[in-house]
Amino acid sequence: MNLHKADCELPATGWGRLYVARTTPEVGKRYTDSGDAHDEKGLKHRADDEVRPVPIPPELVAILRWHLDEFGTAPDGRLFRQPGGGIVASSTYTQVWRAARALALTPEQVASPLAHRPYDLRHAAVSLWLNAGVPPTTIANRAGHSVDVLLRVYANCIDGDEEIANQRIGQALS
Repeated sequence: MNLHKADCELPATGWGRLYVARTTPEVGKRYTDSGDAHDEKGLKHRADDEVRPVPIPPELVAILRWHLDEFGTAPDGRLFRQPGGGIVASSTYTQVWRAARALALTPEQVASPLAHRPYDLRHAAVSLWLNAGVPPTTIANRAGHSVDVLLRVYANCIDGDEEIANQRIGQALS
């Protein structure tokens, strides 16, 4: 919700990068000092001025480039906004997410917990990276976790690694 054009490195080809520095959670008007429904703050467990670079694959770069060409930005540079320029409400993207799931998944998958919430994509990405053999320190940096949290939360999602581990150990022993 708080991604700005200035936070995006979107080359014409290849991998890009997002620079994540702020978060804008929807907490409700009565819980913010400003009276707004969203509260802008720094990243969790990081210094207020810390920026986390996140590499993004060419497919996402292309989607974001298309989005910018098609819709531009809000006056403050945000990529995603309500028609009047405001911050997208969680109820809005929840409705869009439900419609997208219904289009993309089979009826059985829609009835399942698969990708039930947009946040589930974060878990899917981290699980994919772990199963692809990306080093845990790299994954933790990209996801904004400590290695300890990463391994504690995702250790059981690694699938089919026994044969790979045996091959690597065998190579090291030879």
